[in-house]
Amino acid sequence: MSLMSSLYIGVSGLQTSNNALNTTAHNMSNLDTQGYTRQQVQQGTRNYVTHSKDTSRNWIQTGLGVNYTRTRQERDFILDRNYRRESGRKSFYDISATALEEIEYILGESNEGHEFSTALIGDHTNAANTKDGLWGAIQELANDPTASVNQNLFVTKAYEFITKAQKVYNSLCEYQDNMNKKVKTDVDMINSYAQEIEALNRAIVRVEGGPEHANDLRDRRNYLLDELGKLGSIAYSEDIAGYVSVRFEGVDLVKGSLVNEMCLYEDKQTGFYTPYWKMLAKFDEFDADGNPIISKENIEGAEVFDLTQEISSQFNTDIGSLKGILLARGDHRATHNELDNINPDGKYEENWYNAHIKNSIVMNVQAEFDKLVHIVTTKINSVLEDAAKRATALNPDSTYMRDENGDPYQLFQLMIDETGKPETGWTVRNIQINQELKQNPSLLSFRLGEHSEDHETMEALKKAFEEPIYTLNPNVQTPLTFQDYYKNLVSQIANTGSVFRAVQDNQNVATDALLYAREQIVGVSSDEELTNMIMYQNAYNASSRYINVISEMLDHLLSTLGR
Repeated sequence: MSLMSSLYIGVSGLQTSNNALNTTAHNMSNLDTQGYTRQQVQQGTRNYVTHSKDTSRNWIQTGLGVNYTRTRQERDFILDRNYRRESGRKSFYDISATALEEIEYILGESNEGHEFSTALIGDHTNAANTKDGLWGAIQELANDPTASVNQNLFVTKAYEFITKAQKVYNSLCEYQDNMNKKVKTDVDMINSYAQEIEALNRAIVRVEGGPEHANDLRDRRNYLLDELGKLGSIAYSEDIAGYVSVRFEGVDLVKGSLVNEMCLYEDKQTGFYTPYWKMLAKFDEFDADGNPIISKENIEGAEVFDLTQEISSQFNTDIGSLKGILLARGDHRATHNELDNINPDGKYEENWYNAHIKNSIVMNVQAEFDKLVHIVTTKINSVLEDAAKRATALNPDSTYMRDENGDPYQLFQLMIDETGKPETGWTVRNIQINQELKQNPSLLSFRLGEHSEDHETMEALKKAFEEPIYTLNPNVQTPLTFQDYYKNLVSQIANTGSVFRAVQDNQNVATDALLYAREQIVGVSSDEELTNMIMYQNAYNASSRYINVISEMLDHLLSTLGR
């Protein structure tokens, strides 16, 4: 090989080392860039020049130097896939654990919130306040039922009970509304990510149609896939051209140059959003502007999530914050009727509770809490009504425990709707205290005769709080008193929260382990890059010195021959 040709070998070393130094500098400058993937220069030998092919001895060949092949990203497909799945599962349990913490706060079990337990059974952490609350007022009333102070305390504590109960229930509803807003935010984000991934697909194909590699664009696309993985269960694949197709919850989200939009159906009564696939919905009616009229029937079979599925890591049905929000929020305001498998339309439906209420953290608490308020208010009213009926049975002209219309006094009443009629359902949201009794508690005299106190009614009121005849939900058979019912409700929330937090902690460990393993590959290490920089700098210097040697040899030959 001529010395002139040898110069090109040195030049190839200079060019390749220069590219490697630029790549190393690019890595160092993006040390803290979110979503950046470490890049590495791939080198290969150039073709050899064969001078002899004598089979009796080794071929005589001369190399032509080093060749810059490409700058590639350092990624691991399996780690990416596992991390995105486990980060989605982590997001699901983060939502569930947070929802239970919020419910504990609403109930006031951490000395904050509405402190509902004090309204029902008093403060049992303070011996001086054990007779506080509705139960404490009943105990005081039983000691001296004809005392106006005790009658007033009974009505006042009943008013506080229903007022705090409504605040608790309304707070649960407000929390549902807040989660509902998050549903819209997440769906908008998913659509935005899908649109950007499709745009990046086109940009990557355009760039890589030439000699360049769109590594930074691929970094952004991988970051978007990471974020999508937190929102739901995704599957993806890249074709030979560089297009990435993405499936979200088993349905195509990005396919080639198409993006399948995720839409929201808004329930007219609750305002709750239900995500559905526009391409799978069936629209039969359109408005004057040609826009489809969306109804619940139109989106049947097009919903993004099947919320009746069993939540299980085995079947990967516990992935994604969006699903976690929808499950925790539920699809309506639950009432005590649904614990008896009566749907919101008032019809009995077999297994309604297990299929529609049990999996929703908020709706389950709403239904059980509403049942507590329902049985307390209706039982007290029933005791007062029985007292009036007993007196009438002994004396048909008796006005004991009856109003001016002759009707038995009811401590709790249904609210009046806009038409002037009592509301229906007897749930926590439509119960109020009897205004007549609130203004004049002494109307509940509890005096049968001139000197006769109604101790039978007092015993019936006490028995209502002490009799274990109530169950928390259809899946719990242990009979409970009023007091134990609320304690078990709180314990159920605490136990469920403990389970979710334990799963959350384990999931954090698993996700962090995968993230750490992935960062070992995709992350930029300043120590490693500085080592590479020294190596490539030395290689550059070596190529430069090689060229100088060849140049000196040529100079020597020319100057010698020139003489």
